[in-house]
Amino acid sequence: MSNPAPSGGDLSRLRQLNSLAAIRVLRGAEPLTLSVLAERTGLSRPSTKDVMDELVGLGWVEEVAPVAGTMGRPARRYRFRADGGHVVGVDIGAHKVLAALADLDGNILAETRHTVDPDTPTDARLDAIDKAIAGCLSLAGLTRRDLWAVTAGTTGLVDPEGRVALSTAIRNWSGVDLAGRLSEMFPCTVLVENDSKLAALAEWQRGVAQGAKDVLFLHAGRRTGAGLIVDGKLHRGFAGSAGEISLLPLSRWADGSALLDGSPVVPTGIPPQDAARYVLSAARDGDPAAMESVERYVEVLALGAAMMVLTVDPELVILGGSFSRAADILLPPLRRRLAEVCMRPPELRVSTLGDECVVLGGIGYAIHHLDGRLFGVEGGLPTPLPQHADAMLTSGAPL
Repeated sequence: MSNPAPSGGDLSRLRQLNSLAAIRVLRGAEPLTLSVLAERTGLSRPSTKDVMDELVGLGWVEEVAPVAGTMGRPARRYRFRADGGHVVGVDIGAHKVLAALADLDGNILAETRHTVDPDTPTDARLDAIDKAIAGCLSLAGLTRRDLWAVTAGTTGLVDPEGRVALSTAIRNWSGVDLAGRLSEMFPCTVLVENDSKLAALAEWQRGVAQGAKDVLFLHAGRRTGAGLIVDGKLHRGFAGSAGEISLLPLSRWADGSALLDGSPVVPTGIPPQDAARYVLSAARDGDPAAMESVERYVEVLALGAAMMVLTVDPELVILGGSFSRAADILLPPLRRRLAEVCMRPPELRVSTLGDECVVLGGIGYAIHHLDGRLFGVEGGLPTPLPQHADAMLTSGAPL
């Protein structure tokens, strides 16, 4: 008995799956020929040609010019139109607002930074966010209508609705409906997450944790925080509080950096924001009092880290944040402390992403969210024309 012929719906579904397979192959790759695309997708060459024609018509893919000097008839080559949409990652800290604009492949196109302080009023901090993103758009020659998503990474505990449930580093930041306020400013998808969690994601996507399944990111700086990657996914916990060890008084993470700021080697008149850096530098030079202050700080850092290591058993622990510039001073005692209490001490690595780790994580978070909505297996393939992005992403119609 022969199998029934595919229905119209089945054929439409098959075309969509073929298109998604082609897009996944093209994402982040150099322009590819039909033959290479057919090989990597497992489709026949005629089917690949049909898929490319459809994707070109929708605007997701474009045919690129032949390579100069090619003999004979040049093979057609195609690339994913990463510039068809744009996302922004924002790092909202007590002392700065950093924004970075990227295309749909995560390539950074522009960055801007604005200085704030812990006592900056809420509306003024939101205005700094607005100006930072506007500055990125201006540098790239784009407008707000070209934005598909904005991810804000903020210090503090973020609830599932994008509200700052608790912030100890920024005055009057607790209770701010950050997702709601930013949605009033930008006509696109707005996502909000804790900054340490986004930094962990960035390390896993782009940094020294690539390929690892379970990762602990330690944000070591004037504020101490942590982010977790568990089984290859950003781990938020039920209400977004996973990794918030600083809320536990026993950990002493809330005032960890004060152990450096209050070191007797800090000269009178040194600005508070520079005290820890001065102590770490003095410890590198062998100053006994500075080295003792560093040991006390690492003991506190290691206590909270050990709690999470013994709970999650990560493959890697990544030291990030501003203090990671002194990794040569901090890593040896941290490694010793963890080895004393952990049955299997994890490998320790230093972040290579620097101050950009949060915005890079925000960009990756935004792209992953868009991928799920635009290229997920449940919906169709919309046109990526920027002027329609807000309608596609906020309408109730299936994507």
